[in-house]
Amino acid sequence: MLMSNRRRAGLLAAACSAGLMAGVFSAAPLSTVRAETLADAIALAYQTNPTLQQQRASARITDEGVVQAKTGFRPTIGGELDVTGSNTNPPGSGADVKLSGSSATVSISQPLYTGGRASANLSAAEADVLASRETLRSVEQSVLVNVVQAYVDVRRDQERLRIAKENVAVLQRQLDESNARFDVGEITRTDVAQSQARLAAAKAGLSAAQAQLEVSRAGYAATVGQTPSELAPEPTLAGLLPGSVDQAFEAAQTTNPGVTSAKYNEQAAAARVAVAKAGYRPTVSARAGLGYSASRASGVGSQFDDYSRNVSGAITASVPIFTGGLTTSLVRTANERENAARSATEGAKRTAIQQVSNAWSNLLASRAQLVSNEEQVRATRIAFEGVRQEQQVGLRTTLDVLNAQLELSNAELALVGARRDEYVASAVVLQAMGQLDVSKLSSTTAAYDPKTSYNRVTHSVGWVPWEPVVQTIDKVGAPSTKPQGGSK
Repeated sequence: MLMSNRRRAGLLAAACSAGLMAGVFSAAPLSTVRAETLADAIALAYQTNPTLQQQRASARITDEGVVQAKTGFRPTIGGELDVTGSNTNPPGSGADVKLSGSSATVSISQPLYTGGRASANLSAAEADVLASRETLRSVEQSVLVNVVQAYVDVRRDQERLRIAKENVAVLQRQLDESNARFDVGEITRTDVAQSQARLAAAKAGLSAAQAQLEVSRAGYAATVGQTPSELAPEPTLAGLLPGSVDQAFEAAQTTNPGVTSAKYNEQAAAARVAVAKAGYRPTVSARAGLGYSASRASGVGSQFDDYSRNVSGAITASVPIFTGGLTTSLVRTANERENAARSATEGAKRTAIQQVSNAWSNLLASRAQLVSNEEQVRATRIAFEGVRQEQQVGLRTTLDVLNAQLELSNAELALVGARRDEYVASAVVLQAMGQLDVSKLSSTTAAYDPKTSYNRVTHSVGWVPWEPVVQTIDKVGAPSTKPQGGSK
């Protein structure tokens, strides 16, 4: 009878073991629906992300500064119309005297020479536009990194949920096996309780994994603009990364948007120094006017009409002699702002170097961790299978099997997290270099071109044929707009 019970228990254990291994190594069913790709997510976020839309609008606002600066070379035309009337009663006249009149004047004023102020204002505005484009590029890269992170976070948590479900299924079968073996007297109540405790912990982990997946899905929707569906594996970024950290450092010096934006801000500050210095120089302008006036008087023996036309023209030269120290103070202020901008450029270079260094170190660490986790999963799978087989011959206990299963589940979770970390670290390296472009991640997405808006507004109504001549004259003897530190 005892041999029969043992044989029955052995067959039951073998059947449970076969089901257990099938649950661990079974592949997920293939979806018939087209999976959403990282390129799809990037394309949608690039078109709809509110942070990007806001920064693009800010760049378009900056474009208008160039239009406004160019008005310093263009004429202004104004008109004025007056209509007057009065009714008076002079003493002793006994009658009212009515007076009425009207006048219309059209005037045009054209700057001829501003001492370089208009030219410097234009240079500063153009540098502001270039700086705003680099700021926009920085925001674009930040959004792209956020999309990449949101994408791989959802994929990581989907894998974690799958592993948690498999873990619950495996432990449920383990509990069923323990109950069967307990019924035939092969194990004790303690072994059953251990299986029950591990199953309860696995179910708690499954609930946590479901909650974390929903959190990641919400973050994805906020960044990309829609709830994620089935996500395809992310493409490799290995071909976009530099071969060494020195190459990354070199690229960051020229393409990191923080560095390039700071350089353009320094150029703008230098141009505004020239604006302040132009306050010492004379200005020349021309003015012409055409006016008409008419008046009428009636009463007390007089009645007459008067009509006249007036044409005027003038060229005015103005030379500042004494401004109470205002111009000198403005020059000092502008110089200090240029000094601050120059220091900001140096700070941006150091920050870029730090970003590259940190990102590269994290990439190397995540790669090493990924290799270790892959080896860990391979080894723990072999160990788990061995422990299961040894349990059948009485060399291992139920607790040994439960511990082996826990180690395998933890190793798989760590591997999923390591893959996510390595991918995000790669994207951050590209961001620190300033080379995380939408065209590299989503080749079918048309990149936003800020020059389109710039060309539209700068070629709008307002240009006059003699504007290039005025610009050339205005640069004669004008202060230099180049940065004193020699930044380019």
